Amino acid sequence: MSPPTKPIKTTPPASSTAPTADVKKNNSRNRGPRGDSPAVRLSKALSWLLRHNAVSQGIMIRPDGYVKITAVLGHPKFKDFTLDDIIKVVETNEKKRFEILEDDEGQKVYIRAVQGHSIAAVSESGFEEITDIAQIPTAVHGTMFSKWRFIGEQGLSKMNRNHIHMAHGLPGEDGVISGMRQRCDLYIHIDTAKALGDGIKFYRSTNNVILSDGKNGDGFIPPAYFSRVVRSTGEVIYLKPVA
Repeated sequence: MSPPTKPIKTTPPASSTAPTADVKKNNSRNRGPRGDSPAVRLSKALSWLLRHNAVSQGIMIRPDGYVKITAVLGHPKFKDFTLDDIIKVVETNEKKRFEILEDDEGQKVYIRAVQGHSIAAVSESGFEEITDIAQIPTAVHGTMFSKWRFIGEQGLSKMNRNHIHMAHGLPGEDGVISGMRQRCDLYIHIDTAKALGDGIKFYRSTNNVILSDGKNGDGFIPPAYFSRVVRSTGEVIYLKPVA
């Protein structure tokens, strides 16, 4: 068999439909440095501002997390976006991360991130407090297996956020749209009956994320409240002993 020939590079003629350098440059600018679409870039920018940086950016945020949309659009990070862009992102976001508040005339005036805040001024206002095990028979925290050594010793931490985040089931299960990232490969199931019985507070956001500020509000759920820990492969790495 004769050896394969080396491919010959050809230059397309001037009439070729291949994108020009200017078109490629514009497309790259429109999609952002990571190849994100404008909608994804806007969603990330909204999370950045509404969850973590409104105060540091000089934007007034209410205790319930709402800020004026005009203030958002006036920020340099949003100079390429419009009110219609924001409305579309809110309406089409699969995880229902954001909510818009209208005035008495139906004008869209305020926007907030539903949960995930690290801004201390944002309270639990608008969250449903869970008082009965029947409200959360399942609460699962998704994380990475690489974090298990620390979590197994110290417990779940809210880190820089106001709450520890959990889902009411695993990704893909009926009604589970938010509460953990899809790339998580470790699922920590909480013994919600024991936790509620010991006074750990849980809340539910409007997009069905389960939230907790930890035992005694210290930002930690200790390992004693883990019922089982399972890898995404199905391997059970911890199972709470039966009392």
